[in-house]
Amino acid sequence: MLTGHTHIVGVIGDPVEHSRSPQMHNAAFAKAGLDYVYVPFHVRPDDLADAIAGFKAINVVGINVTLPHKQAVIRSVTSISREAELIGAVNTLTFVEGNIYGDNTDAPGVLKALEEDGNMSVPVGENAIVLGAGGAARAVVVALALRGVASITIANRTVEKAVSLAEEMDRMGLTDERLPLAVRESKLLVNTATTSMDVTQPLLISADWLQPNTIVYDIVYTPPVTPLMQAATERGCQTLGGIGMLVHQGAIAFEKWTGVTPCTQTMRQAL
Repeated sequence: MLTGHTHIVGVIGDPVEHSRSPQMHNAAFAKAGLDYVYVPFHVRPDDLADAIAGFKAINVVGINVTLPHKQAVIRSVTSISREAELIGAVNTLTFVEGNIYGDNTDAPGVLKALEEDGNMSVPVGENAIVLGAGGAARAVVVALALRGVASITIANRTVEKAVSLAEEMDRMGLTDERLPLAVRESKLLVNTATTSMDVTQPLLISADWLQPNTIVYDIVYTPPVTPLMQAATERGCQTLGGIGMLVHQGAIAFEKWTGVTPCTQTMRQAL
């Protein structure tokens, strides 16, 4: 039951109606017996600064940030974490004594999701390839680089976006003749492109390029088994979907706000 003592957290985006974070967090709050409520807030870009100021004024505890605000919201924070600075995006705000702390839980969420399965791990010292060059790709690239992979190839439909993502890294367009070899030589392929959500769309790469020893990680969580994951399974690859990343990035935010480690199984079941 909501009272004057209930702590408020939530998520902002435009749109935000599709977010599954409220059901995930509210289930975890109930499981932990915490007097918190997680609310989705539809905030348009022109209203972002006013919304953040309003949250601060009414003592909101924390806010998750989704598209299209992850970069613009940096202007409203007091300080940001190393991960958020490297990624160039903030997905979690924490309000403490008049200060606003910005963080990015996507990068550690990627690693926790990949490593929670004992049969998978980040291939330290090996090659990895990331499909896409948007905000999620930024988090994945930073996570893999900090963990110690040997090289990261960024493949994107628009080469300019891949170039802007990381000048020191190899990058190519999805039609580049080097792409088949890059896929074959990678021990980890991470897809961040949202085209995986549409089962009618062709794969961004040829399944024939995939090797059985490659881990294929599709961070898209709808559908639970994407066409890329299905094709990779048929090629003998280990695969992982996006639910784990959603759960673990949310769990990290949950703990930042409450000081309590949530039950990730409850969060996963809620999704």
